[in-house]
Amino acid sequence: VHLVESGGGLVQTGRPLTLSCAASGTTSGIHAMGWFRQASGSVCVSFGSIRWTGGSTGKTYYTDSVKGRFSISRCKAKSTISLQMIALKPEDTAVYYCAAGRPIQSTIATTGGYAYWGQGTQVTVSS
Repeated sequence: VHLVESGGGLVQTGRPLTLSCAASGTTSGIHAMGWFRQASGSVCVSFGSIRWTGGSTGKTYYTDSVKGRFSISRCKAKSTISLQMIALKPEDTAVYYCAAGRPIQSTIATTGGYAYWGQGTQVTVSS
């Protein structure tokens, strides 16, 4: 499975930005995709994910730091997920990664729960 993120860039505080993650290859075994971010000098942390069964669009999970501002959606036909971000803050500045795999509930917010990772895309929020 190959993942490619797109949509990163420089944005002003309070403005929106949407990232996309396109999956290719043998994706039939994947049942969850997650978004992680790593700020300079910090570890890579999860902030949202989407998990699905069968043909469902999926159930999303968010950390409190982004809940209400970030929204993950999935397009099954295109094997892509999108991350819509609004009301961005300078502390949202980081490299954003998407990941895919078969995490269980206890690992859905951990890097170890995902076998496949994108290359990352930089998001910079100016104050």
